[in-house]
Amino acid sequence: MKIKSQKDFFSGLMFLGIGIAFSWGATTYNVGEGARMGPGYFPLVLGIVMCILGAIMTLKATIVATEGGDPIGKWAWKPLFFIIAANLAFGVLLGGLPSIGLPPMGLIVGIYALAFIASMAGENFKVVPTFFLATALAIGSYIAFIWALKLQMAVWPTFITG
Repeated sequence: MKIKSQKDFFSGLMFLGIGIAFSWGATTYNVGEGARMGPGYFPLVLGIVMCILGAIMTLKATIVATEGGDPIGKWAWKPLFFIIAANLAFGVLLGGLPSIGLPPMGLIVGIYALAFIASMAGENFKVVPTFFLATALAIGSYIAFIWALKLQMAVWPTFITG
């Protein structure tokens, strides 16, 4: 067996690995059935679909030849760092970090931080478009999570709302 597309082969393995993890994790929840789904139903189905897609991609990578073998490039460290940092910052700002005395900053501040930090992962960071994107995300998130779903979470920093 010769790998004819490295990108597709390793992408397929990644899909298989994540699909297996989702499926395995779903077994700890009640799966239910199609008419009455339990909390484990969606992760189980998602994991199975990802496994199928991963198997197809991996198999295709050994059958269909690509020009030059479609080699894997080097790691994109800058985007990887900023995307992970943006998600960590969002989580910390949303819930606070009591161990260092940081109070919850709320949904709006967390979304602005998420948008600005994640946008630094790209090649050309621009403040004004990022501000408009963050504003649209903040408004949309407020409407979806606070107004429509009525989730109980801090919207603004605790020192503002009291």
